[in-house]
Amino acid sequence: MLGLPDAIRSEFKEPFGPVYTDPADLLDDAGDGPLVAVGDVVTAHLLRAGRIPDVSVVDGRTKREAVSDETAAALEDLPTGTSVTNPAAELSEAMLRALVEALDASDPQVLDVDGEEDLATLPAVVAAPDGASVVYGQPDVGMVLIRVTPETRETMRELLGRFEGDTDAALAILTDAERRADERG
Repeated sequence: MLGLPDAIRSEFKEPFGPVYTDPADLLDDAGDGPLVAVGDVVTAHLLRAGRIPDVSVVDGRTKREAVSDETAAALEDLPTGTSVTNPAAELSEAMLRALVEALDASDPQVLDVDGEEDLATLPAVVAAPDGASVVYGQPDVGMVLIRVTPETRETMRELLGRFEGDTDAALAILTDAERRADERG
């Protein structure tokens, strides 16, 4: 559905929020809203800190390598996941729809990605309700926390609008999720 153009890849080098190395500090700052974890290592850190993310997006890899045995063991505590295909440097329609469904669920959800989950951070911020937190890994640096606000949502919408593909249809899927989240309060 959407592909990351080479022209904006550099905009993903800097973190989109504060970076944490201690999951307890991150969780303190994340607050009580829904928590979305994008990445295996981030999810494992949150689980070891005692918090099951409301939505976990994992692919069994970190830095294009299989996750360590320690990370894999931590992820065994996650509920059974929904499989979704999402090629590298893309956001598939299946990924966007699965993410929206996971955010709508009342119990913790896991998206097991066949491909790559890295870009799921952007649609997660757009689709999650205000007050939610999206956490992703910044390789060799730490965990990045994005608090979902109208401002962070707009930043991610603007970035997604610069992707190649049917951005209008993709944003419609995510905006519908945002509207439902607002209605739930």
